[in-house]
Amino acid sequence: MIMHKCELKDLEALREISIETFSDTFAADNTPEDLKTYLDRAYNKEQLLTELKNPNSFFYFIYMDGNLAGYLKLNTGLAQTEEMGAESLEVERIYVRTAFKRRGLGKKLIDFAIETARELNKQAIWLGVWEHNDKALAFYKSLGFEQTGAHSFFMGDDEQTDFVMTKRLGD
Repeated sequence: MIMHKCELKDLEALREISIETFSDTFAADNTPEDLKTYLDRAYNKEQLLTELKNPNSFFYFIYMDGNLAGYLKLNTGLAQTEEMGAESLEVERIYVRTAFKRRGLGKKLIDFAIETARELNKQAIWLGVWEHNDKALAFYKSLGFEQTGAHSFFMGDDEQTDFVMTKRLGD
C-alpha cells in the first residue's frame, strides 16, 4: 500500500474516483436525480480544483499493487465543514473502490488521518457518517469514534442526517 498526496495534475483521476466511489456507495439509496445533482455540484472540475488549491485541505490517493484503490480528504481550520475548532482535523471523504474493499485500506486511511492529526498537533479527529450507513458506523465505532452530534447533508433536494463521529487523540 502506497499513499500519494494529490496535486493539481491529479484532478481528473480525483474526479473519476470521487464519482465512482460515491455512486457505488450511495446510488442504491437515493434517486438518480438527487444523486446526479449532488455529483454535479460536489465533483465538478472547478469545485475540486478549488478544494485542491485550499491550503487547509489535503487529498491523498491510496494505491494497492500499483492500482488506485481509494482516496482520503482531510480538512483543518476554516476548511472544516463544521466549526470544530483549530484543535480538530476533519476526515471529509474516505472512499475505497469496490474491488479493494475488505483489505484493510479503510483502516490504513484512518490511521494515516490520525497520524496526520498528531503531526499537526490536533487533539481530535472527526467525520460525518450517514445515519443509515450501518457498516461505516460500526467501523468507526470499532476504531474508537463516538457520536458527538449530527448535521444535515443534502443529496440533491433530499435533506439527510449525518452523525458527527469524533475520536479524541491521546498522547
